[in-house]
Order: sequence, then C-alpha cells, then structure tokens
Amino acid sequence: MDRYRTRRLRAALLALTAAGSLLLTGCGAGGQGDSSDRGGPREANGFPAPDRNRDSDTSEQRDDQDSREFAPAPDYLSTFALDVDTASYGYARRTLAEGRLPDPSTVRPEEFVNSFRQDYDRPDGNGFTVTVDGARTDEDDWSLVRVGLATRPADGETGERPPAALTFVIDISGSMSEPGRLDLAQKSLGVMTDRLRDDDSVAIVTFSEKAETVLPMTRLDGNRGQIHDAIDSLEPTYSTNLGAGVETGYSTAVEGLREGATNRVVLVSDALANTGDTDADTILERIEGARREHGITLFGVGVGSDYGDALMERLADKGDGHTVYVSGEEDAREVFSEQLPRNIDLTARDAKAQVAFDPETVSDFRLIGYDNRRVADEDFRDDTVDGGEVGPGHTVTALYAVRTKPGTDGHLATASVRWLDPRTRTPHEESGQLETDSLRDGVWNTGPRFQVTATAAYFADALRHTSLPGTPSLGELAERADKLAYTTEDKAVRQLAEAIHQANRLRGHD
Repeated sequence: MDRYRTRRLRAALLALTAAGSLLLTGCGAGGQGDSSDRGGPREANGFPAPDRNRDSDTSEQRDDQDSREFAPAPDYLSTFALDVDTASYGYARRTLAEGRLPDPSTVRPEEFVNSFRQDYDRPDGNGFTVTVDGARTDEDDWSLVRVGLATRPADGETGERPPAALTFVIDISGSMSEPGRLDLAQKSLGVMTDRLRDDDSVAIVTFSEKAETVLPMTRLDGNRGQIHDAIDSLEPTYSTNLGAGVETGYSTAVEGLREGATNRVVLVSDALANTGDTDADTILERIEGARREHGITLFGVGVGSDYGDALMERLADKGDGHTVYVSGEEDAREVFSEQLPRNIDLTARDAKAQVAFDPETVSDFRLIGYDNRRVADEDFRDDTVDGGEVGPGHTVTALYAVRTKPGTDGHLATASVRWLDPRTRTPHEESGQLETDSLRDGVWNTGPRFQVTATAAYFADALRHTSLPGTPSLGELAERADKLAYTTEDKAVRQLAEAIHQANRLRGHD
C-alpha cells in the first residue's frame, strides 16, 4: 500500500490521557446527541481522548497537508470547516464540454460530491442531523465512509425566511463582454428581481477600472422597475479592479444594512483581476469590520470559460460564504431564480466537523478533499476560529477512505458537528457513530445516493491524477454513472455521466 503513502495509526493511543478531549458521546449512526454546549473531556464507547499537548498536531502541519495524504500517526482525528461550494464541479463540466480536461489544481473533490442531492434526514429547526455510513471497496480492508450533515428544509418547502438585503457586486470589465458572462448575469438578475419578495432589498455596485454604486439599497416594493432599469443599463468597459468592487460593495451593504434581515454581498465575476488588489487576503482585510461586526456574508457566482477559480474560492472562504459556477442559462436560472431567493437565510455560522477514528479498528484514513478547509484539531471547540456558513436546504458530505484492521469489529468512528446559532451565536453540537458491521455491503451494492457520492469522488480523484482505494477506470465509472442516471431519474446524475464520458474520450479511452 506504499502508493497511498500510508501512515499508520498506533494502538498505543489507548494509553493517552483524556485531557483536552474534543469527543462527544454520540448516539447510533444517523442519530442525534445533546444539542447543548458540553465542554470538557469526552470519551465515546471507550474510545480514548487525544492528548492535545502532543507535538505532532500543529496547525502548520495541517496547512501543508492535502487530501492525497493519509493521516500521520499518532493522529486519529480529522477536523475541517464545513463547505457547500460547488463551483469546482460546475467549472469542470464547462471545461470538459469545451473539449478540455480541467487543470487538476481547480478540482476540489468535496465540491463534486456536494453538487448532488442526498437523502439524509433533516432536523426540524436550525442546526444539523448527522448521518454516518459506509461500504467496502474492491480493495482488501478498504472502505469508503460517508459523513452526511443536513440542515432543515429551505423556505418554499416549509417555514418563513427573514427579509433579504442583497448587494450585487457585478463585474463589467472588458472580459465580461464575452457571451455568457455579463449578458447572462443581467438576464438572471432580472428574473431574480421578479422572484424576490416585496420586503426584500437590492443594491447594485459595478466595477471595472474603478467601482461605482449604481443603485443604493432599495426595497423591491414599488421599485422593481427602477431595479430592472439599473440592471439593463450595465455595459462592459475596461480592466478588472475586483478589490475596489468588493470594498465598495461591502461599504454599500453597510450603508444599507437592515437589522433582522439577511445581509449578503453577491459577487458576480469571472474573477480575472488585473488591476488594484488581486490577492484575496489583502482585499478582505479592508472589509474585515463589515464582515465580522455586521455578519455580512459573501456569495460568489463565477462565470466565463476563463475563470479565476482560485481567487473566487479564496474570497468566499475568507468572506464566510460560498461559491457556485454558472455555465449557461439553465445554471443561471437555478442559481438566481431558485437557490439564492430560497436559501437567503442562514441556519449555522462557523460550522466545523470533527471525525474521530477508533485506533483499535482503523489503521489508516484519508479525508477526500477539503484541502483548503482543514482546521487544527484543538480548534474544534474554539468558537473564535472561522468555520463555514450554511443555510437551509443544504447538505454537506465528507467522504473518507478508511482501512480497517483485519479481524476486528466494533466501534469505527464518531462524527461531530459544532456550529453557532446565526442570531444568538450560542454554540451547539450533534454527533453520530459508525460500527464496523455497517461496512458489510460493497460500494456498488449500496443505495443509489451513496453510489452517486462515490462516483463523484472517484471522478474528481481521476481528474486530479490520484488513486483512491478501489478506483475504477473512467470507462467503468461512466458505465456506472449511466446506470445511476437511469435508476435515479436525476438530471444532475445524467450530467455527471456525460462529464465522465467526455473525460474518458479526452483521455483517449473510448
């Protein structure tokens, strides 16, 4: 197993002290624990608490670790900030449709996995349910373990959302003149304007060489015509000063801040910054007060065949938000007409997950993706450390490659999620557990949604030129995706199958 660069978990962990543990005593797989903040040492089914003073667990080490590495001994914890981004998968589909393989550096497996509907149970109120399951791969002793987190249904399914105050920051630089960029954004914003409620508000900021507030925060009630006129007046001009656009956008959002509303900056751009600040950290340092003090989150919408994926992703991560990619009218209609109006509300702030693997049953594990979202294990309960912002109607899935010790059975893993209430900032936690006897079935004999998750992860891994345990060839993966598209009757799964076929042809393996 050298090709996986495996590093062993050590059974000697059983002798470590319980001081500083971050583990919760959970309920059964898919079950829920106490939602209160229960600080202090924890053990789960005799699973020992980690020694937080060990030298091997440092944030510097975690910054250098990516999802191609297995966990270094003696660590058996995996901690990360939640992420609901899907832009990487959308951009990969666009690139493949144009006859090109995506750059491996733009492929983030978690965004492939999180692009598909899941069948997890949902909570009644804010917060999460936790579902943990798994299945064996075709490789000895290796399994895929799925940790699924789900929020309550979105507005439109049930419940009422608060009003929204949305500041649209729209790139009108020269590169946005390409068909499918500014014209698509204008059409989409026009449709969305008709979908928003009368008590919602909209502001519009444009940027090219400099930034300008085209429309201050304006209520929809009685002003839809004015908003449509502002959208229709947008025309592409010169270079891309994205930093000025973001800064002016946040200033406009603060000026139009509405108490009791969801205040959000929506950045629509190809993120090809070439003037002014072009570094995400520098840009966001200038609007830190608006972001932290007023709770204004950033929603990034990427467009264009040439797209600054890394910059947009960094902005969204640092801006307490997430990104999507829009490749055409169908995507735009889904994002602006369905997702954004429906999921304006937040159900969790600074959400983080931690999965603890039992060293008596697990020898190796690897988190697939989340390379840029790793959090130091000791920061799981540090609520000053940024996590992810998640809204209603979302699911978050983390997939692990796990090697179990031959002949062992019993407790395998405990998964916990911690978040802050979006209004009171009160911390809450839930947890779920997985036993080894839940790994009886093979990956391709599980339910269709687990198979879709595995297919998306294997596809991303193939595009990154890495090798997960049990990885099928692209040709075999395409055939399995075809069957899943037929079984699920899910258009998104059909599109996944088409993307895999396209990648297989480009690799020369028809």
